[in-house]
Amino acid sequence: MARRERVMRMSVELPLWRALAGYRVLTMLYAVGFFATAYDGFVRPWVAVGYYFVLFVWTVATLPKVASAASCTKRFLAADLTIALTGILLTTVADTHERIQSGGPTLPSIWTAGSVLAFAIKGGWRWAAFASTAVAVANLVERGTPARDTIHNVILVWVASIAIGYVVEVARASERTLARALEIEAATRERERLARDIHDGVLQVLAMVQRRGAVLGGEAAELGRMAGEQEVALRTLVAGGLVPVSRVSQDAAEGAVVRVVEEPAEQTGPVDLRSLLAPFAAARVNLAEPGAPVMLPAPAAKELAAAVGAALDNVRRHAGADARAWILVEDEPDEVIITVRDDGPGIPEGRLAQAEGEGRLGVAQSIRGRLRDLGGSAELISTPGQGTEVELTVPKEKNVRRGKAEQR
Repeated sequence: MARRERVMRMSVELPLWRALAGYRVLTMLYAVGFFATAYDGFVRPWVAVGYYFVLFVWTVATLPKVASAASCTKRFLAADLTIALTGILLTTVADTHERIQSGGPTLPSIWTAGSVLAFAIKGGWRWAAFASTAVAVANLVERGTPARDTIHNVILVWVASIAIGYVVEVARASERTLARALEIEAATRERERLARDIHDGVLQVLAMVQRRGAVLGGEAAELGRMAGEQEVALRTLVAGGLVPVSRVSQDAAEGAVVRVVEEPAEQTGPVDLRSLLAPFAAARVNLAEPGAPVMLPAPAAKELAAAVGAALDNVRRHAGADARAWILVEDEPDEVIITVRDDGPGIPEGRLAQAEGEGRLGVAQSIRGRLRDLGGSAELISTPGQGTEVELTVPKEKNVRRGKAEQR
C-alpha cells in the first residue's frame, strides 16, 4: 500500500512578502496621484510622465517577483533599486529647484522604501544597509545640500530597513529550530510506536525462548541463553532509541518544511471494539462487554485492543499461568473505559519504575504510550497480595475527528 506524506509548513516570512507586494502597489498609486495634483508645478512634466509610466508597468509586472524569497532574485533587486535611484535623480530634471530645496518629494516618493525593504526581507540587515545607503546617497545628491529633513528621512529608512532585516534573520533561525524540534518529536513518537510493537512481539518471543530453553536444558539451554542476551540488547536499543538525521527544508523561501511519512492504516472506518477484544476471552479470562456495538475508528480501536493485550501479557508473565483475569468494557457517552483486573500477587511498590529503568517498557510504552497517543489515559492500581487493576480510558470525540481526518 502506498505511503502518504504529511507536510507541515511554517513561515513568518511569507506574510512579509505579501505585505511588500501590497505596499509597492499602493505607494506607486500614491506617487502617481501626487504628481497628478501637482502637474502644473513641474518644469518638465513629460519627464515625470515617462518615469511614472515605467514605474507603473514595472510595479505591476514584477508582482510575482515579490511573492517569495526564491522568486526575488539578486538581478531583480538590482534592477528594482536602479529604478528607484533613477527616479530620485530625475527629480532634479522634472521638478523646480525651489520645490526641491523646500523639501518636495522625489518622483518615486515613498515607493523607494519598498525597494529597500525587498533587500531587507531577502538578505537580512546587511543587504538592507547596502540598499538604504545607496538611497541615502541619491537623496543627498538630489537635494544638493544635507538639509535637516533629508537627513531625517534618510536615517529613518536606514534604521527601519536594517531592523526589519535583522528580524527576518531571527525569524528564519527560529523556524529552523522549530522544524528540527518537530522532526525530533516525530522521530520520538515513531520510536515509541516501534518499541510497543517490538515489546508485543519480538521481546515476548525471546523471553519465552529463554525460559523454555532453561527448562529443557542441553542445546536448548544454550539457545535460551543466546535469546536472553538478544532480549537484553534489544531492550537497551528500544529504551535508548535512535533519532534520524535532520532533514533540511526543501524550499527555504517558503519557510521551514518538515515532512513526516506515515504508513496508512489498512482500515480507517469505524469498527466494533468488541470484535477485537473477543479473541482475548479464554478459560481464565472473562470478558464482559455491552450488548450494543462499541464503535471507534479502526486505528484507535486497534491500539486500544493492543493495550489490553499487553496488560494480559503482563498478567500471564507476572501473575502466573493459573491467574485469572477479567476484562470489563464500558461504553460511556463521551468515552470508552476498559478495565483489566487479575487476582495475582500484585506489583511491589517501585517495581514499575525499576522495570522502566531496565528497559522493560510493557507498561510505559505498550499501555500508557498507546493511550497517550489516543488522547486517553491508563491508570494502574496494584496492592501486593490483592492483584492488579488497569483502567484504560479513551475519549470518543477526539478519536472520531482523527478518524474522519484520516479518511479524507
